[in-house]
Amino acid sequence: MLKINHALRPSHLSRKINRLWRLSAAKIAAIEKHYDTSKGSPVFTVRGQYIARGWTEWTQGFQYGSAILQFDATGDKRYLRIGREKTVRVMASHVTHTGVHDHGFNNVSTYGNLLRLMNEGRIAGNAWERSFYELALKCSGAVQAGRWTKLRDGGYIYSFNGPHSLFVDTIRSLRVLAVAHRLGHVLMDESDRRISLLDRLLDHAHATATYSIYYGKGRDAFDVRGRVAHEAIFNVNDDSFRCPNSQQGYSPFTTWTRGLAWAMCGFAEQLEFLDAIGEQRHRALFERAARATCDFYIANTPTDGIPYWDTGAPQLHRLGDYLDRPAEPFNEFEPVDSSAAAIAAQGLLRFGHYLGKNGKRYWQAGLTILNTLFDEPYLSTDPKHQGLIRSEEHT
Repeated sequence: MLKINHALRPSHLSRKINRLWRLSAAKIAAIEKHYDTSKGSPVFTVRGQYIARGWTEWTQGFQYGSAILQFDATGDKRYLRIGREKTVRVMASHVTHTGVHDHGFNNVSTYGNLLRLMNEGRIAGNAWERSFYELALKCSGAVQAGRWTKLRDGGYIYSFNGPHSLFVDTIRSLRVLAVAHRLGHVLMDESDRRISLLDRLLDHAHATATYSIYYGKGRDAFDVRGRVAHEAIFNVNDDSFRCPNSQQGYSPFTTWTRGLAWAMCGFAEQLEFLDAIGEQRHRALFERAARATCDFYIANTPTDGIPYWDTGAPQLHRLGDYLDRPAEPFNEFEPVDSSAAAIAAQGLLRFGHYLGKNGKRYWQAGLTILNTLFDEPYLSTDPKHQGLIRSEEHT
């Protein structure tokens, strides 16, 4: 179980965060100089060098979005130039990609961050440039919302597996629908039918909270509060839920911890959005989902906050009482997932902030995880290693 450091403050992490940005700058520059983009988007490292993994190009927005964030954090305009130029040059296909569920990852990370920086006055305002970013985000939100399976009680954005498949991680792609809605956009359908992007966002998040998250209410023999199924399968002929499944986890009846982390972060993000626009629909359900998943993470993670890749990974028993001590990234049985920890930390911090004085436990849990991640062995200090946060399985 995560051992929460209740004395930790954000200022205590300043030294580690400053070092992280120094390391990040060198790694972004190395990837920009040496990575062969003809092989696809970089996904993970092998022997310290990024390689692609070709199911979808879901990480290209991270590649160039990280350069934009580097500028955001440090003011170094070299990284703004990389992010800006590469967004214009290579990201257009992601805006109109009808075959994926990851528009929020690619396009909010690039076009969205550039628009935010302009709105904040961090980069010079330019009417045509602003319109370019806004148009990209409007189109991306509508294209993503068009990838739709209808259910009797709403519907969902279906995964790359097809119309029968709802992935839990798509909860984080909803932010592109949120941005497009805030920009005044809608999805136009047959006979000029106007489809609200907000309604589709709410329906998808409702389906995720209902079918992907467990609440300990006896739904099935594996119903443990806060557990997450990576994939929910539906019969598209009669709109009925059929079973849980897992594309990336060990099984449908265990929890892939990165999927869990996406749910934690995604529901916290949507609660912030609903708060910002004064929307009340489904708020109680989304808060229930966020709380359940955050509690499950805290209870099922080693003391330092770094989880193993799946809570039911088959060789975990060989590690003994692994939840009662820090994670062991170099063990010979099951890999840890530091990327899940990074996503979970964001979710815990955002949910804790959303809850205010009632969220201190979650806020402190998030800081505790970051205190571990931003140091060795997870922080990659090797200048020849292109990764920033390391996992034992990706070396």
